[in-house]
Amino acid sequence: MENRASLDEEYLIGSDAIISQTDKEGVITYVNKAFCETSGYQVDDLVGNSHTLLRHPEMPSTIFTKMWETISGGQAWNGLIKNRRADGKFYWVETEILPIKDDDENVTGYIAVRKEASRKDINETQETYKKMLETQE
Repeated sequence: MENRASLDEEYLIGSDAIISQTDKEGVITYVNKAFCETSGYQVDDLVGNSHTLLRHPEMPSTIFTKMWETISGGQAWNGLIKNRRADGKFYWVETEILPIKDDDENVTGYIAVRKEASRKDINETQETYKKMLETQE
């Protein structure tokens, strides 16, 4: 399968903010142009699907468990995420996810803003994630 052939090839992202919005279940409702360019997917491939479409197999599931606990509790979350593009290449993003709330402070969805992660942060995080994956197995 072509998608798996280049899991070890990094895609270097640009400087534009990568933005997406989801409903409270994490189904994508909006992506900007930079999101499409970076992920290699078209808008129609993304909207209506979960962000798990982009999940790289080297991301520990505990990161996402903690992320969901934080954002569903109404708090902002930030961290580094390694994603997989449509062509199988990977890219790292520094991510901040903010809950969207209604007038009664109920979470109705989320907005995520991503930017290029620094090489220093990637190197440190990669080691941490590798250890987390080893204990997950």
